[in-house]
Amino acid sequence: MTRHADVVVVGGGQAGLAAGYHLRRLNLDFVILDSQATPGGAWQHTWDSLHLFSPAAFSSLPGRLMPPQQGQEYPGAAHVIDYLRDYEKRYELPVQRAVRVLGVHRAGALLRVETDGEEWTARAVVSATGTWWRPFLPALPGRTDFAGRQLHTVEYRSPADFAGQRVIVVGGGNSGAQIAADLALDGRAEVTWATQRPPRYLADDIDGRALFDAATARRRALDAGRADTGGVASLGDIVAVPPVRQARDAGLLTASPMFARLERDGGIRSDGTRADADAVIWCTGFRPALSHLAPLGLRSSRGHIATEGTRALHEPRLHLLGYGDWTGPASATLIGVGRPARDAAREISVLLARN
Repeated sequence: MTRHADVVVVGGGQAGLAAGYHLRRLNLDFVILDSQATPGGAWQHTWDSLHLFSPAAFSSLPGRLMPPQQGQEYPGAAHVIDYLRDYEKRYELPVQRAVRVLGVHRAGALLRVETDGEEWTARAVVSATGTWWRPFLPALPGRTDFAGRQLHTVEYRSPADFAGQRVIVVGGGNSGAQIAADLALDGRAEVTWATQRPPRYLADDIDGRALFDAATARRRALDAGRADTGGVASLGDIVAVPPVRQARDAGLLTASPMFARLERDGGIRSDGTRADADAVIWCTGFRPALSHLAPLGLRSSRGHIATEGTRALHEPRLHLLGYGDWTGPASATLIGVGRPARDAAREISVLLARN
């Protein structure tokens, strides 16, 4: 069976919901197809102790402030899930679950959205699948020789899973610092934190509010032809959230140089020193989850689909939303996705009115 909506949004996490909010305000006919069985997007799959970088009021989607979490300045993941569930219900967003989109194809004047169930046709598509579903693992020599457990950020849940073990945490960004701190503060595992370069902490008083402002200022400077301000990267790599500060200040969060290779029982550095390990946690980032767009043949040589704003340059019926600065300043964040979602919905409204 083939069904039709003027706009199909692929992904029902924060970016898909923000798109839905603005499409609803413009009275457009749309559906949101989400692969998850329940609301909450990737927040349902994070580690137990994860908290936002910003207070609730500065972590909100368009139209509705996130309420504060009692006793917490920075809300936890469970609070975010509750907020997204309420947001979806409040605005009566037409989310269908659990629907896995397999491919988006051209079909004359329409786009055909192939799923693991029904097919959809649409006059426009918004891809809002994020990056969580495509973890990146580096090609470190010996990685396949390591006899212990290997997992990525997406699979980490709790220090209790590593009690009594020697654990190498790889990665000098926020995930690496937070997971290393989580394990170190718990104290039941022996932790080695390996980074490519010495950690660069942001000032302790900087949180997500300042990061969003920095990302926005960089985008405006580039759009105006001014010098690149460096954005968030100019401030540092790691937000010193309370657990990270606590572990750092207690001397529990000390980074060591990255390993040159892995062996069966651990990692070997370039100077010959080693760290034995029972497990390696790869906090090595993500790539945009875009396999469903492969049938359109839109990838550029840089690995991204070429866009102007959120619109794909070589397929104007397609918009991409929520993949980071590539698709709008801080668009992979709760507070940052609202503006590009609004712009995408307005462009789609104009496109549909013309055709």
